[in-house]
Formats: sequence, C-alpha cells, structure tokens
Amino acid sequence: MTDSPVALITGGGSGIGAAVARRLLDAGHRVTVTGRGEKRLHAFAEELGRPEGLLTVVGNAAEYDQVQAAVDATLKEFGRLDAVVANAGFATHDTVADGDPAGWSEMVLTNVLGPALLIRASIDALKETRGRIVLVGSVAGHIHTPGNIYGATKWAVTGLAENTRRQVTEFGVGVTLISPGRVETPFWDSYGSLPPGHLLTADQLAESIVWAIGQPEGVDVNTVVVRPIGQPV
Repeated sequence: MTDSPVALITGGGSGIGAAVARRLLDAGHRVTVTGRGEKRLHAFAEELGRPEGLLTVVGNAAEYDQVQAAVDATLKEFGRLDAVVANAGFATHDTVADGDPAGWSEMVLTNVLGPALLIRASIDALKETRGRIVLVGSVAGHIHTPGNIYGATKWAVTGLAENTRRQVTEFGVGVTLISPGRVETPFWDSYGSLPPGHLLTADQLAESIVWAIGQPEGVDVNTVVVRPIGQPV
C-alpha cells in the first residue's frame, strides 16, 4: 500500500471527480478528494465505506493556501503524490451580453485560477515522482459559441494546459487536457435541467481521465476530446 500511486482530485465529492476517485481506488491507488462542501465529502466517504486509501479535505480550489494545505495533507498522509486532477469548476450558464456579472468572478477564479494554483502547489511533489497533471477542460474550450463566458474560461484552461506542458516536460511531468462534451452531472443543477440530446455519464468520462493517468512512463498524451456519440459540435 505504501508504494501504490497517489492522486489528488479537486471537486472530487460528486460528479466526474467522484467517479474518477472510485475508479482509482478500485485500481489500488490512494486518493485525496477536495471540495467546499464538508457534508458532500462526508457522504462520499461514507458511501465508499471510508476506505483506508481515501483522504477527504475541505477546501476551496480558488484559494491558494487551501490548495497548498490539501497537497501538504496528502503528502503527510500518503508520503507521495503521483497525479493531480483539476476538476473543480462550474458554469453560470449565461452570456456576456445579457448575463448577470455577479457570478462571473467566482466562476473565473474557480475554473481558471484554480487549476493554476493546483499546478503551483503540487509541482515540486510531482517532479519527485515524475507524475502527471490532468486538467478537465471542455469542448467549449475548443469551439466558439455566442457570448459563452464559461466557454471563455475553458479556452483559458486549454491554453494553460499547453503552456504548463512546455514548462514541466523537462521535469518528467506529463500534462493532459481532457475536454468533455456534455456530461450528465450536477454541473447542470444551476441550469435547471439537463440539456437536450446525448450526454456522457460521469463514469464514461472518468475512464478517459484514469486512462490518461495510467499512461506508460515516458508517454505524454496532451489533449483528449471526449464527446457522446450524437453530439455534433
């Protein structure tokens, strides 16, 4: 157990992050999941039977001291860090011309600053293990859509992934951007309903993330776009 890989997942108490955590735990990894909701993290741990290899840490992905605290807690508990998954994020589901700016600051901080803070807090530990960084982007970060503020944050994540890769590849650290299409998760709760058409499940997307983490040493898969069959754009 002490030699098994260790991953840290932000926004890991539900949806995609929780699905990734389950798969990694089933594969013998040790996992830290973070999130702002203590009750949600508690319920997730209880659902899994509080396995020995799971650590939950309450924290805001957009606050550097809290992100650093999660990394430090992981290293203290497990002794190493092999992968980080920047999964925390949300959408206000509005547009630049007619949306409510009150929600934009938090969205930008969580979606854009959050992944950058996770990279900064974890990079020294990842250098030691020649580990991996996985950033959860979006198809909306590759295709322009009218007025989409959320999409703009994911365009920033697309750029962050490649800019990070160019810096950390010399340290032996891999960087993968996973860009999903529509996924059936709590992401849509604030929208009021699921969007029409085909959707991926969180488990289906989690398989791609776990696959990226499990690439052979020396292999760096950089951009993976995952759509449900039937989503044309």
